[in-house]
Amino acid sequence: MFKSYRFAAVAVFCALSVPQTQANDARPDQLVIISFDGAHDNRLWQKSRDIAQRTGARFTYFLSCTFLMTRDQRWSYQGPAQKAGRSNIGFARNEAEVLKRLDHIWQARSEGHEMGSHACGHFDGGDWSERQWRAELSAFSSTLENAWSNAGAKDKEPEGWRSFVRDDVTGFRAPYLSTNSNLNPALKKAGYTYDASGVSRDPEQPRTGLAFSTFDLPLIPEGPRNRRVIAMDYNLFVRHSAGVENAARSEIYEARAYSAFRRAFDRQYEGRRRPLQIGFHFVEMNGGAYWRAMERLLSEVCDREDVACISYAEALETIKAQSRVDGA
Repeated sequence: MFKSYRFAAVAVFCALSVPQTQANDARPDQLVIISFDGAHDNRLWQKSRDIAQRTGARFTYFLSCTFLMTRDQRWSYQGPAQKAGRSNIGFARNEAEVLKRLDHIWQARSEGHEMGSHACGHFDGGDWSERQWRAELSAFSSTLENAWSNAGAKDKEPEGWRSFVRDDVTGFRAPYLSTNSNLNPALKKAGYTYDASGVSRDPEQPRTGLAFSTFDLPLIPEGPRNRRVIAMDYNLFVRHSAGVENAARSEIYEARAYSAFRRAFDRQYEGRRRPLQIGFHFVEMNGGAYWRAMERLLSEVCDREDVACISYAEALETIKAQSRVDGA
């Protein structure tokens, strides 16, 4: 299912001279952005929403559209340079599974979470043309917009579903984080406002424009040697157990992941307060180690007055608003 991802004295005096409350008020909130790629397993849809309710976090779910098709419907999809009916991640087992997934998507949206696109068949688009990217994006939008009808439940389609698909799904993350120079033009023409497929050495501010922005997942120090790794569960899974499930060491892997997440958070919270982004999948690798580490972090930090655990779309609006204030 998966493929490896790409890999001064004056200042001190001034700080001491400023009242603590004033110094704190001048700093932006620390943003924490948690996302899930694929978003298919209905059990984990419920689990993620429960985590959000307990911690106060709001997530971004990057949906893969083949999970809204049954195997009988797979022939309606053809990925760029692929045979019709192919998907690297499979399809839904039946219409009942699709309907339950659609209900989770709609309920999560009403709870303040964001839906984004992870394309359809989870293919590597690193050598795609702009036309091929646009075809994949169009397949995603069409599948999501017509999902209730395709599942035989047009009468159950919530009012506002189609406008939600057209207007609210504005973020994208590429499968395998694999992109090229043709992606962003395709995203812009399709009405997306940001791409979250990049990777940076440390947490960074997104590169924002008038109509389009880009986010990077950071490389964070991890493990006894503090070697950097992309802040994503799959990359930890590969590092810890070579991508082979090892539930017997789950607590050890959880402790390592939590330590890496918490140190990355503390460094930003106590420093420049760049957004901390961490990516996950709807797979509980190594016995759920990485999801438990994530929930522990969110439980400890999201209720702070100067921390906001929010979606990419909310983070983008927050950062743009802060930029307008700073530039005023």
